[in-house]
Formats: sequence, structure tokens, C-alpha cells
Amino acid sequence: MYFKKTLLLLPLLFLNTIISAQNIKAKVIDQKTNQPIPYATIQLSNDQGIITNEEGRFSLTLKDKIAKVDSIYISSMGYEKRGFSIQNEIDTIIALNPKAIELSGVFVSNKNLTAEEVIDNVKARISQNYNFDLSQKHLFFRESDFSKIKKLDIKFKKSTIKELDKKLMDSIISILPKKTEFYTEMLGEYSSDANRRKLHISKAAELYDKNNSISMDALSEKMEAIFKKNIKPNSYLKIKSGWFGTKVQVDSILENDKNAEEIKDQMDEQKKKEDKSEFQNRRKESLNNILSSFFYNEDVKSNFLNKSNRYKFELNDYTYIEDQSVYIIDFVPKRSEDFKGTLYINTEDFAIVRVDYENVKPLKNFKLLGVHYQDKLYRNKLIFSKNQNNKYDLKYLELYRGKLFGFDRPLKVIEKNKFVKGKRKQNELSLDINFVTTNTLKYEIVVFDSKLLSESDYTNLKENKAIKPTYLSKYSSEFWKGYTIIEPNSAIRQFTVAPESE
Repeated sequence: MYFKKTLLLLPLLFLNTIISAQNIKAKVIDQKTNQPIPYATIQLSNDQGIITNEEGRFSLTLKDKIAKVDSIYISSMGYEKRGFSIQNEIDTIIALNPKAIELSGVFVSNKNLTAEEVIDNVKARISQNYNFDLSQKHLFFRESDFSKIKKLDIKFKKSTIKELDKKLMDSIISILPKKTEFYTEMLGEYSSDANRRKLHISKAAELYDKNNSISMDALSEKMEAIFKKNIKPNSYLKIKSGWFGTKVQVDSILENDKNAEEIKDQMDEQKKKEDKSEFQNRRKESLNNILSSFFYNEDVKSNFLNKSNRYKFELNDYTYIEDQSVYIIDFVPKRSEDFKGTLYINTEDFAIVRVDYENVKPLKNFKLLGVHYQDKLYRNKLIFSKNQNNKYDLKYLELYRGKLFGFDRPLKVIEKNKFVKGKRKQNELSLDINFVTTNTLKYEIVVFDSKLLSESDYTNLKENKAIKPTYLSKYSSEFWKGYTIIEPNSAIRQFTVAPESE
């Protein structure tokens, strides 16, 4: 927390002011409370800008844009906008004053609408307000992946393969990482409309502990080697859990075929080709899944607008977002729907310019015969701003998804072979497994600018499918130096791999 007395005594701390590449790094706070202001907008022009992170921090790099932009403006919901000349130094601590509501003519004329009438106007203007045209977004995309094993009990019962014994089961428990963090960041251009998409990644990084992945790889290779050593040609595995069973063909049949080496070479070559585009494809697919899940699209989980009759809306207050008056409308499910939240709706054009919502109950909760799956967390924040064609596009997204998986059942792995005389059953591994794990994903997308594309522009766009992310074992501010991104939170800034793990 920064106190008023401290602010008064602070010298003018300024950042790099080299004209060719000016770096601005600051924190935005409330003038009265000194608390950080998250998700404040730092605007360069009508369709270019950045946003503060959840801790009120932002960084901005100005290169060739300095010739076109001479000022930046900082604003946030319920606060007065402040402007700064980029030719002058900018303080590292920026305070915003709360803004009083001033009733404009349009605001007064629409003030008597009920919450339901406002929502009807929102639905009627979806096609007018939001951008569905072919366009390109210059964006930064961060995914934070947190996994945790809450419970892992493996009881060894029987094995006819000597290497698959209790000692190995104990080593499995010890080698599995109980808690993992994995961060992926990318900067690039995402070009799309409702039916097609391209992604060109300029720069990307992955921040995680390689030791956790190596443990899993080592375990997998060890198990594979044991099975290949003990399983006969033409064998198959029968995997049974309680009443359920699945037959899996063993690929050792390839090893005894005269063309095995040639086939394996072809498979390895194909895998290499697939791996080259794996990262780019995953990022593109993730972006598509997220951007197509917005409330104004059809058949989406976030159905509070499409199925508005199933929700109760209440008009609670008014405020300002970027000098525009907005309704503040809360919503909750009437009966069995999934979400509650708050809508911020422009009083003039009835566009939802911000929405914060979360699930009120698990979206899925399956529990049967020792298997438990729960889709337990869906919390989303969306902020929109107008682009060059005067329609609203995404400016910022923060989405949390959380799931739980549990397995408490006996498990048998049985080797069978119909070409061997006598009993088909060759080997057996029998275990009792009690396993519970949770996974939480956090997605952040900030769109710096958005522009319309012609058909020829889109056709000529090239994707860099072979790009690979840079591996980082600890957070480094140098990696993104010279690039504008959304500032990492304290958890990312403090992440580092223990020396013995590197």
C-alpha cells in the first residue's frame, strides 16, 4: 500500500525517455485509498491501448508510434480520466480521482427503463454493436496452468511380472509431482471472422519446472520398457476396472515385422512434422475456443443473455467507463441456471462494455462407481472497446476454469495372446487406486489494437507454424523488454525453479 504522506514525499521518479523506444512502467492507484486499480485502460488512440493487471501495474513500449501519438490517457470505471504527454516523463505511481455522476440528456431520458427493458435493448442491438467482420487483433495471450494431486494411494495386490512390484508402485508415488505450475505467453496477430482464423506468433515463452515433466517422461519410458521386455509378439492388453474392460493392441507386433524399421521411420517423421506446428496450433485453437464462447454467440455456456428469461436482472446503479455513462445491472439465475454476475451497459447504444460473472454451482458433477468428475469453476471478466468501424471488440479477458477428477477403483492390466498354446492369459498386474487431482486454468488476453481486413489481406497472411516457445526456468523481465504486454502478477514474477531441479 502506498500512503498519501509517502506520495507527497516521493521524488519525481521517471522512466526511460529515449525517443526512439520509450519504456513506460507504472502502477495506477486510487487517490483516496491508495489501493491499486486493476483493469484500468491506458489509451494511445481510439483503437490502441493496454490495460493494468490485477495489481494495477502496466508497462508500455513506444517505438515508431511516438510520431503519431503525443499523449496517453488513463481511465478506469468510476474514475476521472488523466492525460499525460509522452514527451515528458511519467510518474511510476499514478493516482486517479473518483468521478461523480453527471446526468447527460440521453442518460436522463433512459434512466426510467427497467432492467428487463435494458436487456431487451441489448439483445436487439447485438449485430449493430459487436464486431463480427473479418479483422485482425494484435494481442498478448497468457495461460497459467495449476495442477495439484490432492490424493494418491496405490495398493499393490498382484503381479506376475517381477519388475512390476510394490517397490515400483512406491516409486511411482514418489516420482509424480504433487503440484505443478505452467505459464505460457505469446504475442502475435490473430485474424478471423466467424468461420476462419489464422495466427502469426511474433514471440512466445513457456515458464515451468522441467524436472516435473522429466519425471513423467522417465516413468512412462520405464513402464514401456518393462512391458516390451515381458510381453510376447501378437499379445494384447486387457485393462479392467471393476466391471469394465478395454482391449489394447500391443505395438510390439511392429518390432517383429520385417518392415518395422521403415514403418517406424515414417511414423517418427510424421510426428516431427506434427510437433513443428503443435504449439502454434494449440494457441490458435485455445484462442478460437475462448473468443467463440462470448455471451453474444449462440449455444454458449454463458447463456445469461441468450436465455435471459431464465435469469433475474436488477438495475442497481450507474457509473462511467471511458467517459460513457453505463447501467450497472446484477443478475442471478431464477431456478437452475449456472451463472451470476454484473453487467455494465452503455446508456446510449446499449452495448455491454464489461461483464463479470461466475458459476453458482458445478457445471458438471459426475460421480458413479468410484469415478468422480467435476467442472467446478467458470469465472470470467470481459471488457470491450470500440474499434475503427465503430463496433465493440474485446479489449481484455480474464477467465478461470477449474476441474476435479477422482478415481477410486480396482485396476487390472492383463496380457492375453490367442496365438500361444494353452491359456491365453500370460501376465497380470492388479492394483487398487485412489486418486484425486484438481486443475485450474487462468487465461488472460489483452488486445492492443484491432483492424478490419479485406479478403485479399486475409488470403495473403502467412502463419508461422514452426515457431517454438522459449523455455524459461524463472521469470525474466528482459525477455519481453521492448515489447508491450500485460504485466505479470506477483506469482509469475516470483516463479523460479529450485537450483537442484534445473
